[in-house]
Amino acid sequence: MSAVMITRKVRKWEKLPGKNTFCCDGRVMMARQKGVFYLTMFLIIGTCSLFFAFECPYLAVHLSPAIPVFAALLFLFVMAMLLRTSFSDPGVLPRALPEEASFIEMEIEAANVNVPAGQRPPPRIRNVQINNQIVKLKYCYTCKIFRPPRASHCSICDNCVDRFDHHCPWVGNCVGKRNYRYFYLFTMSLSLLTIYIFTFDIVHVLLVCFFTLWSVVGLTGFHTYLISLNQTTNEDIKGSWSGKNRVQNPYSHKNIIKNCCEVLCGPTYPSVLDRRGLMLEDISPSVTPAAPSSSNPTPQTTKTTAPLIPNEHTPDDTHKSIAASAEESPSPREERSPVSKVPPLASPETDAETSLAKDKAH
Repeated sequence: MSAVMITRKVRKWEKLPGKNTFCCDGRVMMARQKGVFYLTMFLIIGTCSLFFAFECPYLAVHLSPAIPVFAALLFLFVMAMLLRTSFSDPGVLPRALPEEASFIEMEIEAANVNVPAGQRPPPRIRNVQINNQIVKLKYCYTCKIFRPPRASHCSICDNCVDRFDHHCPWVGNCVGKRNYRYFYLFTMSLSLLTIYIFTFDIVHVLLVCFFTLWSVVGLTGFHTYLISLNQTTNEDIKGSWSGKNRVQNPYSHKNIIKNCCEVLCGPTYPSVLDRRGLMLEDISPSVTPAAPSSSNPTPQTTKTTAPLIPNEHTPDDTHKSIAASAEESPSPREERSPVSKVPPLASPETDAETSLAKDKAH
């Protein structure tokens, strides 16, 4: 029996922890709960389909053909921003490797040596200074890392997200550092599309547009307020930079235009997950049976082992060799059985007969 270890190359997204789902060989990343996302697409596509089917022909003939063209362009922009927000990496932070996690644990234990026995150890935090303001970095017990500033752990996706804003079920993904601007552009363009359809279509989709108008426009106004302060939804809910704590927002430039430019026009940050990178995976070893020595297997009653010293035989091998030699060596009877070609010894009678025969020949 021999064990064969097999390794194969896999994409890193196949082994990433968390509760995200991946499609298209890791290019598409979403949360597992996608039911509300499908409802969002149904509402947008359904409302616009009714508008294009019943109202646009009349508006194109009696008012202007530019009305349905502008509505189509706005609809395509809304769908592009929705898919960009839903299918992109929001800024998930990779978890610590086992070696890194053990090193961090050693550092924390070394810092808590002076804590008396029975007393609760202090919280695992680190302090950093940002714009002359002390910011605490909290330790994530799931990802085994100290989270960067403004990062938080999403309980739905089970991952730490950089500059975490919130988890939006309507887009089926977290909203964070890498897709917040697309989320805001989606809500703003959807508000414009809703107002546009509501203006020209008051009869057929009045009820849908009424509820959508208040919810989407209100959400857009709320995020516009957050962007002007350079603040996230998570920080606003927790009151991280509220006046009651007497802590100022260290990320705000104290200027609405600068804050909006940083959030909406800043650089696009690359993903740190390397989802489509390759890694080696060890497959469980497969045991291959040894080939039988003879066609007629014999029952194994004793277990023999190979000799440790070369040219040395085990007791079983000596018995087998003795038996084999005994089978190969012929018996004494078999040695005498072949007829000898040597003529028999001559007797007096035969000598006389041979001499007479020679005289006659002469």
